[in-house]
Amino acid sequence: MSCSYIHSSSKFSGTSPNVFKIVASPKFSHVRVAAPEIPNNEHIAREGKFFFVLTDTCSLFSGAHCVSPLICWVVTFGTEQESTIGAQRSRSDGSIIETDIPARLDRLPWSRFHTLAVVALGVTWILDGLEVTLAGALGGALKNSPLLRFSNIDVGLASSAYLAGAVLGAMFFGWLTDRLGRKRLFFITLSVYLVSTAATAFSWNLWSFAMFRFVTGAGIGGEYTAINSAIQELIPARFRGWTDLVINGSFWIGAAMGAAGSIVLLDPVVIDPELGWRAAFLIGAGLALTVFFMRLWIPESPRWLMTHHRAKQAEEIVAAIEQGLRRSEHDIAAAELPRVRLHARRFTPLREVAHTLFGVYRRRALVGLTLMVAQAFFYNAIFFTYALILTDFFGISADHVGWYLLPFAAGNFLGPLLLGRLFDTIGRKPMIAFTYAISGLLLAGSGYLFMIGVTTAQTQTIAWMVIFFFASAAASSAYLTVSETFPLEIRALAIALFFAVGTGIGGIVGPLLFGMLIETGSRASVFVGYLLGAVLMIAAAMVQWRFGVAAERRALEDVARPLAFID
Repeated sequence: MSCSYIHSSSKFSGTSPNVFKIVASPKFSHVRVAAPEIPNNEHIAREGKFFFVLTDTCSLFSGAHCVSPLICWVVTFGTEQESTIGAQRSRSDGSIIETDIPARLDRLPWSRFHTLAVVALGVTWILDGLEVTLAGALGGALKNSPLLRFSNIDVGLASSAYLAGAVLGAMFFGWLTDRLGRKRLFFITLSVYLVSTAATAFSWNLWSFAMFRFVTGAGIGGEYTAINSAIQELIPARFRGWTDLVINGSFWIGAAMGAAGSIVLLDPVVIDPELGWRAAFLIGAGLALTVFFMRLWIPESPRWLMTHHRAKQAEEIVAAIEQGLRRSEHDIAAAELPRVRLHARRFTPLREVAHTLFGVYRRRALVGLTLMVAQAFFYNAIFFTYALILTDFFGISADHVGWYLLPFAAGNFLGPLLLGRLFDTIGRKPMIAFTYAISGLLLAGSGYLFMIGVTTAQTQTIAWMVIFFFASAAASSAYLTVSETFPLEIRALAIALFFAVGTGIGGIVGPLLFGMLIETGSRASVFVGYLLGAVLMIAAAMVQWRFGVAAERRALEDVARPLAFID
């Protein structure tokens, strides 16, 4: 993209066309101006039928080379009609703000900005998958540790501490995310995770280990709320479903990393197991440290800013994104877009949150709760007892379980990756209902084959791969549902609430029940547990089909009107 420099020692005088000599062709998208006495606000000057807008925001754009940080402005060319649009994107009258920021974000083409945002933010699910897998894979090493000497009950207590931390962390950090902003919180929660998971490697007894696992879970639970909110608000509407499903499905990339890491780090030929389990927890800390620096350039959600008395900053961020796309030769036409009017607010009272969730949107709350509880029970019941099924019923040694987990993880990731786009094209209601229903039916069928003893460890793993190809997309769509069907001001807290309830009911009851069923040694008893999981998934499919929201390709503000909007 071409640009030129303009120098002038003349004092800026409003809209006078004689202030500068334009030396760049109007086809250029921007030029840079050196003029010390231009005031720090926006002006329009004209040269013939073309205009240029002067702002003090060029530092937002990567690749800007200023003569001096004090005398550098961005100049954007357009038609006279476009000048009004460009100069008045966001207007404020006291606490009332009029803006087209949501429409501008949703019209953007997919770009490098979106890819980098998804990678930097979506790694949360990789970290969670890593942590959950390591917790299961390292149980034997913790029991054999000469310092810790955990019992089975101690291992279970540590896992419960992680889940409890995730639940409470989601609620606390979710509340803060809606009050303080997405960006601030996704740095805080990542830091909490980084420090606590690294500290776990230096645990000296049961209580220190459980405490560090609790805080690690709190960091991950907080990440879920802050990151889901930010991603929903930055990604254009037509890509939102596929993006969200793939990000949530990346949990299984972390699970595969944990499985592969445990195979190496628990091999006594490679490393002393007492050092190996400690090194395993440092994997997550190292990854989190890398991600911390990746997130430094990600902006605050403009949607959040515009509702919190920071419309000017929101405008600058969106303008910077648009300008970056234009420099990359993306065509973003200047046009009149739908505008919204809103009352800016500092925070939303908890009483209004409760009324909105369980009064105004009670049907959506029912759908979100049903989907989250069903998938949490389905997943946690099977995943946390995966190793027990292989060892107790198929005679697989504990040190070989990781090899069976790898194909299972592959099926879980490929499901959202390959099916995700259908949630944006065919639609949310039919695809969510279908994936929940088919997951339940397949689990019931494979459970029956398991009960009559016709499956082997290999065929059972293949069956689970197929089931969770669909179930992973279903579970990811539950997070998509609760993060896009409630108003912007309570989005993070809504995610936190349904995550907490779903994990608290399905994530705790499921593993406990299946552990008891497996302890009986009866395949028929385990089949009863599989049937219960299947029934919950099919029931959730029916609730979604009846009360679900068709949110595909719709702006978030159309799906759930923000509480701050006034018309």
